[in-house]
Amino acid sequence: MSVRLEPGTPAPAFTAPTATGEEFSLADAAGKKVILYFYPAAGTPGCTTQACDFRDSLASLQGAGYTVIGVSPDSADKLASFADKEHLTFPLVADPDKTIATAYGAYGEKNNYGRTVMGIIRSTFVLDEDHTITHALYNVKATGHVARLRRDLGLDG
Repeated sequence: MSVRLEPGTPAPAFTAPTATGEEFSLADAAGKKVILYFYPAAGTPGCTTQACDFRDSLASLQGAGYTVIGVSPDSADKLASFADKEHLTFPLVADPDKTIATAYGAYGEKNNYGRTVMGIIRSTFVLDEDHTITHALYNVKATGHVARLRRDLGLDG
């Protein structure tokens, strides 16, 4: 069973390549609130829905002081193609060896069509300005997740 992070836990630090080919470090967002979400594969229907929901809510999330960062096991090249196709302007971080996902408990056993498999557990973490976890959401649904997250953060209305 993988580690499950709880609110109040310091967010694990990481540095990894992004879709733009640059390195992103969580430390780059020091002093900023962060929404860090993990998804299984760029370009798949659920992951595209979720990414586009974040894209469509990005202005209001940024207006509330949040930086959105997506993490998947895809290569930086695949992420670049995904970002270009879907007009995604927030950082997409490549985690092909799943070390970031593992540190956050977003990689492990999951049910996939009735079978237990190892894979990315669709998860979202909200970090405060000190990068302490305020929300740790595991096994989220792609559809409707951003709307629910906005409600949980008091951003609707």
